[in-house]
Amino acid sequence: MSIGRDGIAGLVLLAISLILLVKSFQLPSLPIVPVGPGFYPAIVLSLMAAASALLVLQDLLRRRAPAGVGDAPRRNYRLVVIAFAIVGAYVVLLPLLGFRVATVLFVGALQAALDRPRTVRQWVVLAVIALGTAAVSYFAFERYLLVLLPRGAWTGF
Repeated sequence: MSIGRDGIAGLVLLAISLILLVKSFQLPSLPIVPVGPGFYPAIVLSLMAAASALLVLQDLLRRRAPAGVGDAPRRNYRLVVIAFAIVGAYVVLLPLLGFRVATVLFVGALQAALDRPRTVRQWVVLAVIALGTAAVSYFAFERYLLVLLPRGAWTGF
């Protein structure tokens, strides 16, 4: 069993994320603030470490085809440009529409761009995921962690 480029990248990112994760726990915390300065970096670095470990595991478990066998995956530069445009629109609309409305639109648009729904049921699932993502994010940050999210100049809520 050999390790490929994905596995090597995963190992490098895993090492970096674990080193920085240890450093994030060493940040001094303030007694009057319930969430210290290392809280968010620790969450992000933990997710990065888990994703990197999965990348290494996936690379190790992948059965490699002999050289020259199989087709290379088709590159879709158009989809990359569309995804960047959707993220750019989200950044622009966030202060105008507010977090909740802009996030629903962002998640729905990106999902539809990545895999366009073909049935009514798939459109309903897309809408539920977009609404659910915005709701969970809003309650986690605004209500639980007390982080003020953009309200929106156009919507007022």
